Amino acid sequence: MKVLIIDGQGGGLGRQLVTAVKEAHPDIEVLAVGTNSAATNAMLRAGADQAATGENSVAVASRQADVIMGPIGIVIADSMLGEITPAMAVAVGQSQAKRILIPVNLCDNIVVGVGETSMVKNVQNAVNALEKLLG
Repeated sequence: MKVLIIDGQGGGLGRQLVTAVKEAHPDIEVLAVGTNSAATNAMLRAGADQAATGENSVAVASRQADVIMGPIGIVIADSMLGEITPAMAVAVGQSQAKRILIPVNLCDNIVVGVGETSMVKNVQNAVNALEKLLG
């Protein structure tokens, strides 16, 4: 199984996801793609098996992944202060992979219907969703 984790800005959420996934399932291949080098480096330091940066990396990795994880902004063009390009959002949205998206109410995107939950709890919920996908 190949899990793709996408993040931008400082890569903090991506770092937390990489750490949590690798702790729960060290055998799963984790590919991290950052929208910028800071995000990529943060995820690589957290233990991602491979890492890359940029729009084309998101497109290629989205085609190869079984599961894509990240903030909800990875499917919204121009989100994350413009770091998610329209091509990135399309690549993630059209991927055959299952998507596990974490609600983040920042950068003009507000997700209603979800309670105020800490990022740590959201990351754990994302790992739990991955566990359900694994069976």
